[in-house]
Amino acid sequence: MEAFVSLNGLVAPVDRVNVDTDAIIPKQFLKRIERSGFGQFLFFEWRWDEQGNVIPEFNLNKPRYQGASVLLSRANFGCGSSREHAPWAIMDYGFRCIIAPSFADIFYNNCFKNGILPIKLSEEQVDDLFKRTESTEGYKLNVDLESKVITDDEGLNIPFDLDEHRRQFLLQGLDDIGLTLKHESAITEYEQKRAANAIV
Repeated sequence: MEAFVSLNGLVAPVDRVNVDTDAIIPKQFLKRIERSGFGQFLFFEWRWDEQGNVIPEFNLNKPRYQGASVLLSRANFGCGSSREHAPWAIMDYGFRCIIAPSFADIFYNNCFKNGILPIKLSEEQVDDLFKRTESTEGYKLNVDLESKVITDDEGLNIPFDLDEHRRQFLLQGLDDIGLTLKHESAITEYEQKRAANAIV
């Protein structure tokens, strides 16, 4: 998994509360077994109408937000079913960081397992970021995970909290398997001793 240390990225706003995982990646696209290829279906029913036409009003379809790597949204982001395809789609689209006042627990945990940094800020701070994003075309944020601070070119400085264990997961580019493999030599030693002491 790619490590996350810092990110300077364009911000794309999705100004909706309770964005559920079926909106993030609809169920009809869950047939793939790879983690890649889901980005094209992100927010599918908000990006295209029933005839397959682009919905120009949706922010991710606007030229000014193309190439964004920071997703800004509202409370309870990632609610609904526990499908891990949701962070897969977000990551595959190009987002590495999501900022919202709150996240559904399972989605929040899945983000860390897939190299995405979810940041919880207050409603007031998120409101301010929406205003900044919408009033400034090409608005970017610098997210520094080492110092746990969000900044911009206009003097913004927002510290954020994050569990240290999860922070290290991202800084080192580890998922659960990667964390286990850090102890590979100890595991191998244990298995060899166990095999040697086994009763034949």
